[in-house]
Amino acid sequence: MEILNYIPDGFVKFLLVLIFSLLIGLEQRRHHINENEDLLFGTDRTFTFIGLLAYVLFIADPVNYIPFLIGFVLVGALLGIQYYHKIGQNSKYGLTSTILALLTYCIPIMVFTQPVWLVLSFIVSLLMVTEMKSHFITLSKKASEEEFITLAKFIAFAGIILPLLPEENISAQIPISTYHLWLAIVVVSGISYASYLLKKFVFPDSGIFLTGVLGGIYSSTATTVILARKDKQEKIGAETVSAIMIANGMMYLRILFLAFIFNRSVATQLAIPFIAMFVITFLLSRFGSRKNAVINTEINTDGNLSSKNPLEFRTAAIFGILFVVFALITDFVLKSYGSSGLTGLAFVVGITDIDPFLLNLLQQKSGIGQATIVLAIFNATNSNNLLKMIYALSLSSKSVRRDLIINFSILIVSGLLLSIIFHLL
Repeated sequence: MEILNYIPDGFVKFLLVLIFSLLIGLEQRRHHINENEDLLFGTDRTFTFIGLLAYVLFIADPVNYIPFLIGFVLVGALLGIQYYHKIGQNSKYGLTSTILALLTYCIPIMVFTQPVWLVLSFIVSLLMVTEMKSHFITLSKKASEEEFITLAKFIAFAGIILPLLPEENISAQIPISTYHLWLAIVVVSGISYASYLLKKFVFPDSGIFLTGVLGGIYSSTATTVILARKDKQEKIGAETVSAIMIANGMMYLRILFLAFIFNRSVATQLAIPFIAMFVITFLLSRFGSRKNAVINTEINTDGNLSSKNPLEFRTAAIFGILFVVFALITDFVLKSYGSSGLTGLAFVVGITDIDPFLLNLLQQKSGIGQATIVLAIFNATNSNNLLKMIYALSLSSKSVRRDLIINFSILIVSGLLLSIIFHLL
């Protein structure tokens, strides 16, 4: 790349403006390929000339930008006149091409004043947004009024409420702060919300395996229950076992992700064993799907997993209450029984929603050793797997119970062995 040292910087910037303007123009030609060119104000050459005009006017006064700004006003006026005549002739009110021309005019000032990565991001965004019109229309048809309210809720949760909360403990008796409580709610809700959006908008007709993957990100327990019930109704077979196992595998990746957000040192110790557990569940899942494959099996979870709003106030309230309750219980157990009591408590917690307990552990500042936190997380996931096995066996059809017992037994034994190994080390 030493050859770049011999190319004048001004020439490089000229080439960037030329190429980017031409790319946008070519995209406009492709976008309007079936339209009468006489009704357009221009495509490839016109957009290139707009970019070059802005380049010339910018370098004429790169300090005060006076010629550049005058040119912007004049180009804007010409585009306004053209837009007025377009409305009169065709009764079309679309402003996309007009706005895109003004944005093309702005390319030189970005090339000269902003880093390359930002300029490239700007160009890529222009090209993608222009070409994705049909996708946006499809997305808008799928989205309901509630979806935008849900998005507004999440923005309010993460961007407005969270920064305003104090980081001091609520009281001497409640050893957590409202900030860390709300942060836990935001992070867990955010992960569930991402899974919810993927399931509803990107993979609405996903096969049963992908349902297991996305459902595992949302809640492996809820997904296990839903898939087991579906199997009892429709006798899906071994594919149900495959989807349930991969959902449980996603639980390990989900917890590992949360650990890296809240406690990197604990996450580092969990990384190898939890990735190993994910690999085990993935292999069990793949073996189960090949054993009795069902081609293109689809599962509709409407009214259960995919349509449940992860940002409901009730959901957040329940999570917050559980978080506080587990904080109080954890503090009591630590003071009364020490580390051994905490690891024992983790087994009991596994029969409930383990996220509030785990997030409370990961944010603990009361002197709990990292080894104790890791072991408690192991114990909670192991007992939670036992609970899910009971759910799956009781709710599924008889045809898959033997496979469920074998797969869950392997999963639970593997988890216990890794827990014992970590304890001995």
